[in-house]
Amino acid sequence: QLQAFGGGLVEPGGSLRLSCAVSGDTSGYYAIGWFRQAPGMEREWVSCISRSGSTTDYADSVKGRFTISRDNANYAVNLQVNSLKSEDTAVYYCAARLFRYGGCSLSLSAYYYWGRGTQVTVSS
Repeated sequence: QLQAFGGGLVEPGGSLRLSCAVSGDTSGYYAIGWFRQAPGMEREWVSCISRSGSTTDYADSVKGRFTISRDNANYAVNLQVNSLKSEDTAVYYCAARLFRYGGCSLSLSAYYYWGRGTQVTVSS
């Protein structure tokens, strides 16, 4: 199971630390992706990290502001979101690929496990 948490209400320019906790089958690590969905919009890819953690990637809209990292001791993946803008307002979801696919992917269809999202609202 996956669970995303850490969202909240923040002013423009603020920061949050989102976390994706993996529970249940913790026998291995998974490639993780972060996605977001704003009201009336399609879900979009934000960032991903490979199973080993050696590869990360970001959408152009968040590059330089968001940082993804692994916390292997806690079977978690964190997404540090800085310099938030109003257009970052969305429900943020984390997703995991099947274990045999350890690479990063930008495609929603590449992810098999999805967790409940966490709301991020950027507003003054």
